Amino acid sequence: MSNSEAPEQPEKIYLPRTSESETLKKIRHTTSHVMAMAVQKLFPEAQVTIGPWIENGFYYDFDKPEPFTEQDLKAIKKEMDKIIKRKLPVIREEVSREEAERRIKAINEPYKLEILQGLEEPITIYHLGDEWWDLCAGPHVETTSELNPKAIDLETVAGAYWRGDATKAQLQRIYGTAWEAPEQLIEYKRRKEEALKRDHRKLGKELGLFIFSDQVGPGLPLWTPKGTVLRTTLEDFLKQEQLKRGYLPVVTPHIGRVELFKTSGHWQKYKEDLFPMMGASEDEGFVLKAMNCPFHVQIYKSQLRSYRELPIRLAEFGTVYRYEQSGELGGLTRVRGFTQDDAHLFVMPEQLDDEFLKVVDLIQSTLRVLKLDQSFKARLSFRDPNLDKYIGSDEAWNKAENAIRRAVETLGMSHFEGIGEAAFYGPKLDFIVHDALEREWQLGTVQVDYNLPERFDLEYVAEDGTRKRPVMIHRAPFGSLERLIGILIEQYAGDFPFWLAPVQVRIVQVSEAQLPYAKEIAEKMRSHGIRAEADTSGERLPKQIRNAEKEKIPVMAVVGAAEVENNTLSIRIRAAGEKSRDIGAISVTEAIKQLKNAIENREASVFSA
Repeated sequence: MSNSEAPEQPEKIYLPRTSESETLKKIRHTTSHVMAMAVQKLFPEAQVTIGPWIENGFYYDFDKPEPFTEQDLKAIKKEMDKIIKRKLPVIREEVSREEAERRIKAINEPYKLEILQGLEEPITIYHLGDEWWDLCAGPHVETTSELNPKAIDLETVAGAYWRGDATKAQLQRIYGTAWEAPEQLIEYKRRKEEALKRDHRKLGKELGLFIFSDQVGPGLPLWTPKGTVLRTTLEDFLKQEQLKRGYLPVVTPHIGRVELFKTSGHWQKYKEDLFPMMGASEDEGFVLKAMNCPFHVQIYKSQLRSYRELPIRLAEFGTVYRYEQSGELGGLTRVRGFTQDDAHLFVMPEQLDDEFLKVVDLIQSTLRVLKLDQSFKARLSFRDPNLDKYIGSDEAWNKAENAIRRAVETLGMSHFEGIGEAAFYGPKLDFIVHDALEREWQLGTVQVDYNLPERFDLEYVAEDGTRKRPVMIHRAPFGSLERLIGILIEQYAGDFPFWLAPVQVRIVQVSEAQLPYAKEIAEKMRSHGIRAEADTSGERLPKQIRNAEKEKIPVMAVVGAAEVENNTLSIRIRAAGEKSRDIGAISVTEAIKQLKNAIENREASVFSA
């Protein structure tokens, strides 16, 4: 609900964010232990592995011979309620590694032994009363009396490999949710139901936008004609904006030599996410590209550049491939082949601040057009100096991070730092948007990079005739088309704004006698760049209207004998979340004029009431 729609006395809504509530973390972590205790009471043969709190709840992985059933989940929840009501103290104990090993062997829990091997001192154990314990670092509540059984629910059972490794044992993962108050659980369930209605996988199939094929492979979407129109409309929008801002379009191959990615550092730092190498050896091998930047670097490097040419802005909707684990794939939001709205800017150091601000402006204007600018956060994704996963000197990193800080301070943007979220070659400014269900997604990103120009020995001729090193800016306002479209489907619940809808106008007829007129008008509209079609199903008018409603087509034009005689259309429009409304008869010429205007101005709806 937007502020303009908020009632004067708003009803209290419980939507706590996990990151905002330390109490909630403790509740969820302790509830996961209560669940594990309940499972082992009911199923003594079950062995526990790990059980963290997560966003909206918790999970625990179990090694159990027989699969958990729905009835099992009900029994586990009932046992959990009993444990909670006993008000058991949650006791932290610090033990030596040898003592922990002795206790684990005594209860014959081999997974715990493997976990113990990876733990650093001190080794801590958390007990529920004197009946159950597990290796854990916490945090937890002090007693189970702090848990509210009416604010806890068990949700699903899923498969999970031990340590996420498909070659190891397959476990059973029980997911649950836990909150501070029952009202929060009720609101969570309401939001979850709404999420199911908006699920882009469900709506994508119903609206005929994309499919997945087992024969093609998981994580590789196939775009239908309607879905391709949606993609193309988004691409064309951004391409127009880029051309206005001096970007130069390029196209690069889908594969490249291993040596290219060794030079960039991706082979060393990113190898596990690349698809397997093609070729007998690394010297002659090729890989599917997982990123576009090394290719754009080669275009820049193909000739000696002058300071007069800079900045050079190379842009590409480039499809990249990353070998995501099958268990991590999810509709369009996590795929193996996706298209990035990638661009790489090669700038002189003194141009960096100005160009960075221009990129941020482009990202913000893009979010505004897509109606995703109402609630976003800017994350300064910096390196963690304690991690050994970055390339380049401290000096280069400090200069890049300072450039990003200067930009957000100049713009007065609300921001926070995400230490450890940087790319391995440079820091980023990431735009985290909230969708209609209050979920967070990273979309636009802009990165400052001193390292790839160094690794590829990039130069330009400065005004004084010397050779100098440019700075690179990596940027992607959409992030990836696949993820963006998945988010937009759920954001709009399939009711796309008029300018973005794959089919903008459906012309329906009172009788088959008006079909030739409907086809003629549809063809005329298409000649003016309006995505229109005539209903040729032969169904009766009420069914034609219902079908158009079901397909969420924003404008219906009803034609009968009177419309044919007067060269008019009876317009019926729909808007997201609203009932359809009749505009009445309007001339074909005026209808086309208003429809074209709405498309050119990227309006959400068309025609006045």
